[in-house]
This record gives sequence, structure tokens and C-alpha cells, in this order.
Amino acid sequence: MKNGGIFELDKKLEQVHEHETEMTRPDFWQKSDAQKKVKEYNAFKEKINGWKKIKDMIEETSQILEMTMEENDDSLTNDIESSIGRIEEKYNELLTFLLFQDEHDANDAYLMIHSGAGGRESCDWVSMLYRMYTRWVERKKFKYSVIEFQAGEEVGIRSVTILIKGEYAYGLLRPEIGIHRLVRISPFDSNKRRHTSFASVDVMPSIEDDADIQIEEKDLKIDTYRSSGAGGQHVNVTDSAVRITHIPTGIVAQCQNERSQHQNKASAMKLLRARLYEHHKKKMEEERIARERSKKKIEWGSQIRSYVFHPYVMVKDHRTNVETGNGNAVMDGEIDKFLRAFLEQVSRL
Repeated sequence: MKNGGIFELDKKLEQVHEHETEMTRPDFWQKSDAQKKVKEYNAFKEKINGWKKIKDMIEETSQILEMTMEENDDSLTNDIESSIGRIEEKYNELLTFLLFQDEHDANDAYLMIHSGAGGRESCDWVSMLYRMYTRWVERKKFKYSVIEFQAGEEVGIRSVTILIKGEYAYGLLRPEIGIHRLVRISPFDSNKRRHTSFASVDVMPSIEDDADIQIEEKDLKIDTYRSSGAGGQHVNVTDSAVRITHIPTGIVAQCQNERSQHQNKASAMKLLRARLYEHHKKKMEEERIARERSKKKIEWGSQIRSYVFHPYVMVKDHRTNVETGNGNAVMDGEIDKFLRAFLEQVSRL
């Protein structure tokens, strides 16, 4: 972090005090962003309590360690090591909180995965990434729902959009924006040759309301259609899918997850608001690196991370040089080390 963890924590504490003061004012609940302020306040308070919990855990573990050394009894060694592991895990989780910088980091997130160069191979790669992210969501005890799903022509997934609900979901997943490259022996190649596949990942914050995002009914084209494609248990195949096109920008949002046309329209509008927010932000911030990466062609030379499973196993992030030989763990959702390393790198810029 550019100014040190304690300084960043002090800034968070200042924000807590500011929120507390603002919430005591008589006109607080008349403000349009009152709910957002309360959400931020609760998140801050929870993290502050987390630091206090770490302090208590350290004191408790120290006492057990002293007792063990005094009595020369190593029967509690495993318990001490386990406790230290929990302290480290909690510490890293809270340290990540100090790295958030975007105003919408605390929001829920839309995550989109699209197949790139590689045809059938890349569609299968999208399905693998989809599983990786949903496993990560489950590990975080977050919730997710499928908003839009397009199956591959033969196998896998051509593209998928999911809404991830959880504290700081957008802030945590921002590092995933970019091209993800897979190298493996293809299960579809009878000659067992090595294949390279690509998929793009984009992440946007869920925007409930934003004064800068004005959506006029006259600017919208709304179409209904029948849902299609195998989306598993999280997709309800209905006859009431909704596609909304924002005519001035050409931005499209669609939803097929809900059972009614009304629900699908509401979900599609939320997604459209998020996409319009990103569109607005791109125009205001031409130098935003992550957004530029998402525009790159999905092929050689543009990947942010490589997942190699042949002739060796290695997952490497090309921006931070963080790597691991435990590819199975990564594909099972253990990606926090990559997320944290990128957030730390950005915070130092």
C-alpha cells in the first residue's frame, strides 16, 4: 500500500466517524444515498470488529503458547498451528479491505465470461472458468444467479453473465478483467495434441441508482423471446426472456433467469444501468487500464493470466508474476492470492 496499512486503516476509521455523524442528522433518511451510506457504515464497522477479533485471537494463542512452553507440553502444538493459520487467513482478508479504492467496490458485481479464439475448445474453457468463479463465490459464502447464458454449439458455454451478491464483490473481482489463456491436452482431440484456448472476463458493479445515469423510456427498445440453452439448475427456461437495447449507445442487456417477464425486465434494467455506468466511466477515464484490457482481441499476447496443464502445471498472473503449481486448487476457486496481489500492486501506483 502506498502509505502503509496503518494509514489506510486510519482513513477507514475516519470514514466510519463521518458516517456516524452524518447518520445522526435529521435529514439523513431523506437523502437518495442513505441506504448506500448505511451499507458502507455497516461494512466498515464489521471490518473494525474483525481487527479487534484478530487481536483477541493473537492474545489467546499467545497465552496457550506460553502455557505450553512453561509446562514443556507439546500436545497443543497442532492447535496452536491451526490458530495461527486462522489468524493469518483473517489478517489477509482484512488487509485486502484496505486496498479498495473504487467508489463502487462495496457493490455486488456482474461477471461476464465470453469465449474467444479456439472454437469448441474455448467454449469448454468458459465452462471451466464459470465453475471456478462459482466455486469462489461459494467459498466466500456469497450468492449468485445466472442472468444470461448462451451454450456452445457443440460443448461448453459461449458466454455467460452472472450477478454475484456479496460484500465487496465488485472490488474483489475487478482484478479478473482481461483475457484468460488455457494450455492443455485437448479432451476433444483423438491425437491428444496440445491446444491453447482463450476467454475474456469482464466485471461491472451493480448500480442501484446513480444520479449520473439517466435512462429515458423513449431511448429503450424492449424485446421478449424464448430462453434457450442449458444453464443447469440456475437457469429457468421460460418464454419470457427480455432483451433491452439502449438506442443512443447501442448497449444491450438481457435476462432469461427469472420466471416472469416482469422479473426478467427488472433484472435486465439493473444490468443495463451497470453497463451504462461503465460506458459513462470509460468516456470520463480514457486511461483506465482494466477497461482497456477488456477491449483487446481475445487471442495471443493479450492475456492477463495463463493456466498451463501441459507439459507442466502452472497458473501464472502476468501482471503480478504470482504463480502456483496447484492448478486443481485454482480451478476449484482458490484465486484469492491472485486477487490480493493485483490489488496491492494497483494500490502502490
